[in-house]
Parts: sequence; structure tokens; C-alpha cells
Amino acid sequence: MRTRLLPLLIILMAGVLLALGFPLAASLAASEQQRVVVDRLDDAARFAALAQFVSESSPGTDERSTTLNGELASYHDVYGIRAGIFFRDNRSMAAAPEDWIVPDEGEGRRAFREALLGRRSHDPPQVWPWQAHARLTIASPVVRDGDVVAVVVTDSPTGQLRSRILRGWLLIFAGEAAAMLVAVGAAFRLTGWVLRPVRILDSVTHDIATGRMNSRVAATGGPPELRRLALSFNEMADNVEDALEQQRAFVADASHQLRNPLAALLLRIELLALELPEGNEEIASVRTEGKRLAQVLDDLLDLALAEHVAAELRLTDVGSLAAERVASWRPVADDKGVLLTGECGAVTGWADPVALSSALDAVIDNALKFTPPGEEVTVTVSVPPGGASVAVVVADQGPGLTEDELVRVGDRFWRSGRHQNINGSGLGLSITRVLLTAGGGGLAFAPNEPHGLRVTVTVPRHAPAERDGQVFSERWGRG
Repeated sequence: MRTRLLPLLIILMAGVLLALGFPLAASLAASEQQRVVVDRLDDAARFAALAQFVSESSPGTDERSTTLNGELASYHDVYGIRAGIFFRDNRSMAAAPEDWIVPDEGEGRRAFREALLGRRSHDPPQVWPWQAHARLTIASPVVRDGDVVAVVVTDSPTGQLRSRILRGWLLIFAGEAAAMLVAVGAAFRLTGWVLRPVRILDSVTHDIATGRMNSRVAATGGPPELRRLALSFNEMADNVEDALEQQRAFVADASHQLRNPLAALLLRIELLALELPEGNEEIASVRTEGKRLAQVLDDLLDLALAEHVAAELRLTDVGSLAAERVASWRPVADDKGVLLTGECGAVTGWADPVALSSALDAVIDNALKFTPPGEEVTVTVSVPPGGASVAVVVADQGPGLTEDELVRVGDRFWRSGRHQNINGSGLGLSITRVLLTAGGGGLAFAPNEPHGLRVTVTVPRHAPAERDGQVFSERWGRG
């Protein structure tokens, strides 16, 4: 979620900064140019005052004309700005350099014509830093007795103006870059503050889904809406835990209470069998069903206990444990004519040894049940790619399961319709899954080529960093 929210915030903040930056840059350029224009207009006004009384019939012959030419020459030498005063018919009254004339077209001609109408050049086109050859032309009228008799024209290089504009833009860019960095940092903190409770809530949800029902979220941080969500989530988790606890208690109590009546019933069946002829099919069938019912009750009690007892994880040699279970089941396999082999290297993982042994017993027993004589069952211990877990793969060469059956295998009391004649209650794999899930492991099923079933038992290879909801609550509280 952070990868989706953070770019959105950054794009919005960048858009705001750009929307502010472009007008600010344009305003800076206009301000710098306006300052130059005002300065040139002041100079033009001074030259216009000197040229106001120069004779139009004989320019350059009197003292005022000589003074004006000297002023323009000094102005050009000091500032590098071309300046000239031209009569209405384009004749030069004075100019520096002396051969400079008003251009016939372009911005200089436009400014000259505007000044002939009695207006100053207050709004010349904007000069931008990338216009390397741009010049700034300013024209101001020379008025005598209310009439425009001449025009003062200045033609300035724009190198310094463009440099000042560029420096101003660089400062604006640096300021916006700094503001963007601050905004990105704030966005990281904001998204972290908003999404940290969501991540913790997701982790606690995963814990509860995998059997750690005591995990809770401390609603002490984050936005108010997420704190209310955390409180509602904790209430829901409490209710679910209470319902599951009542269910477990009922199953355990029911299984325990039915054991004594069932034992008495089986005893009466045995006594009744003594009164009937040897080999009576009905009494044998009743005896078989009674034993099956006793097995179901035992499995139900085991399932209730497995769901209630927390796993005691420790560093375990999974390879050695798997080899031990293979050795224990090999006599059973030999009696059935099934070849049971194991490739169990020295691999360690974090597991409850008792729970893992029970899980391996259930899986190997299941494989031997459905593997016909003359076939093979293999047990392999390995570390899958990534190294986060240890996998024990039990592969048989039995009839296997269809795709629809693979989806349901491991459900409580479920058995394939093709295997109803094989002893079992349908709870063995369910108990196995509960035992493994309590320790952070898992149970997976897949077809085995060319036929059969592959059951993969996994346990964590490394110690869990967070074993209960208290860690998550502490992380939330610090956030």
C-alpha cells in the first residue's frame, strides 16, 4: 500500500511546487527586467533633457550638441550601451557609436515609432536566460513646446540581466528542491504513521489465521479511524477466540464423556460374542464399527488438545528426527511389502519435536495405507530455495487424488469416496495441520508423478522474531 500511496503524495506535492515555482520564476524575470527598464528610462530622460534645446537645423555645431555627444560617448564607453538621439525623419542628432542608426525593423523600430507618439517603452518583450543574443531597446520622446521633436533610443546588451535572472532561478530551484526533499521526508513519515497500524493489523490477522489466537493490536497509535478499527478487531478476535474455546471444550468434553459408555458398550459386545457361534458376521461388523467409533473419539480428543496447547519451539535436527520416524515405520512397511526409504540429511529447523514427530507419523502412516505392495514411499528432507524453511516431502506411489480431492484433503472427517474401505477417521491430516500451524509450519499436497501423492511438511528454519501479539502491540505503541 505504501508503494501506491507514497508516489501519489509525491506527485501531488511536486505539482504544487511546480505550480508555485513557474509563476515565481516568471515574476522574478519580469522584476529584474523592469528594474533595468526603469534605469534606462532614467538615462533616456536625462539625455532627452540635454537634447531638448539642440537646434534641429544645425545639430553638432553648438555647445549643447557637443556636450550631448560627449555624454553619449562616455555612456557607451562605460556601460557598453549604444545610445542615440534621432529626429523624426531618422536623422541623427547625436549617437554613440557615431555610425549607429535606428534599425529599419524589429524591436528598435517599434520602440522608435512608439516614442514618436509620445509614449515611453515601459513594456519591452521579456528577455529570457536562453536568449543569448537578445538586446533590450528603450525609447523615450524629446518634447519641445508640447511636440515630439526627437527620440532618445538606447540599445543595451542583456548578459548581466540574463545572469541575474538565471541566478534567481537557480535559487528558486534550490529552494524548491529543498522543499521537495522536506516534503518527501514528511510524506515518508506521514505514510509510515498512517500505514504502520495497517501493517501491524495485517500481521496480527495473519497470526490469528495461523492459530496464534492470543495476538492482539494495541490501539494507541495512528489515525483515529484506525484506532477504532483496532478496537473493533480486538473485540472480534476476543469473540472468535471465545467461540473456538467453547467449541474445543465441547469437543473435548463430549469425547471424554463418551469414552466410558463406549467402553462399556464394547465390553457388552464382547460378552454377547461369547454367546453367539464363532464367526458370526453381524457381531464382527458391530465390533468393527465400535472400534472405529472409539478411534474417532480418540482423534477428536487429540484434535481438541492440539488446538488448545501452544507449540514449544526449539532448534531441532529435522533430518535426524525424520530418519528416526522412517526407521520406526519400516517394519510396518515391510509387513505390507512396501519399500520405505529416506534421504534425511543433517538439516536444522525451529519446531516442536513432539508435534513434528506426530505430524510425520500421521503423514507416513497415511502414505503406507494407500500404497499397494511392491511400490515405494520416499521421505526426503531438504531446504527449498530461499532458505526460510525446512521441507520434509513424503511421496507415495498410491492411487493419488484428483484435482477436486486435492482441494479438500486435510478437511476434518473428509475421506475420498474411493478409500472408504480403508481404516481411518478422516482426522489424522487435520490434526497434523493444526500441530504444524501452531509452530509456524505448514502442510501441502500435490500429485506425485507418475502416480501417487506428495505431502510436504514445512517448519521454519530460523527462530521466529515475533511469537505472539505482545510484540506487535509494542511496535504499535511506539509508533
